[in-house]
Amino acid sequence: MIALILAGGGGTRLWPVSRRSNPKQIETFVGTQSMLRVTFERLLQGFQPEKIFVATSVEQAVAIQAQLPELPNENIISEPCRRDTASAIGYALLRISQKYPTETFVLINSDAHVKDVEAYHQAITAAGRSAEEKSQTVLIGLTPTYPETGYGYIKLGDVLAMAGEGFNLHAVERFVEKPDPQTAAHYLSEGGYLWNATLIVAPISVFLSLYEKHLPEHARLYAEMTQAIDADNETDLIDSLFERLPAVSIDYGILEKETDLLVMPADFGWQDIGNWRTVRDVLATDDRANVVRGRHVEVDSVGNFIHCPAGKLVATVGVSDFIIVDTGDALLVCPRDRAHEVKRIVEQLKEDENLAEYL
Repeated sequence: MIALILAGGGGTRLWPVSRRSNPKQIETFVGTQSMLRVTFERLLQGFQPEKIFVATSVEQAVAIQAQLPELPNENIISEPCRRDTASAIGYALLRISQKYPTETFVLINSDAHVKDVEAYHQAITAAGRSAEEKSQTVLIGLTPTYPETGYGYIKLGDVLAMAGEGFNLHAVERFVEKPDPQTAAHYLSEGGYLWNATLIVAPISVFLSLYEKHLPEHARLYAEMTQAIDADNETDLIDSLFERLPAVSIDYGILEKETDLLVMPADFGWQDIGNWRTVRDVLATDDRANVVRGRHVEVDSVGNFIHCPAGKLVATVGVSDFIIVDTGDALLVCPRDRAHEVKRIVEQLKEDENLAEYL
């Protein structure tokens, strides 16, 4: 089985620590290692290094290699330009299939926190076995533990089969967009809904066939890329073809269109470290605790996340449930419940060339 780590994102919701030069996957947010390094070491408990691949951007490839010196250079697959996740995943699978045409893969995001690693590998193994036996795509859906509004959801359909290890395979009734707080609370109380973590398990050939079905322009360009492999001007040819790929996410491009998907509920203490609120929640001992990275004094201040550089003191009076992140050259202050909106700041920075140094 192949593990494909998706590590090409910009991490805009974790600005100002996550920048173009230092994207979130190579930064340390929880513990003492980068999220990418933690993900890699977690996978090493079930995979050999040569069976672990990383899909990233060409700008981040050198930094990725420095983070993962055990990984063969050819296992870092760089997309020439950004064309969203469907393009990145399809291109990586195309490359991997040249060496492992009959393997099954699991798609792993580089920025997740997992509490129960043993249960994590049990779920991947069960999903992989089922995907191989049935020649189908299996999604691992996460049992929600609180009404999260930052994730999409999967509505469970009927149980179709057993996956072994105590797991069941269900039909996918439908995908649900990120809900508002009231709807998320309803999903939690009603049951039958899972967090969609985009944990995809499938035979490589089966999943690539979905591009032919749902993204035919991608499939056509991938076929041309296959012909270009090992050509004298391979890099130029593939770069040119990749630029022509339509930009679309894997969810919109394939998963939400495909009717022959299976979903396997699992629970291994998964959390997406996608914004400052989730960083704080992973580190907090309780909801009222202040999580501090740096020096902080407070009066009547609870539930905050505070990050500041050495040599700086942050003092708060009557400030609660806020995110305060100081990197020396930039300062972010926002309510905890609006942490997912930090990417809007980055969008504004992109529009003003005088602020480009802060990207």
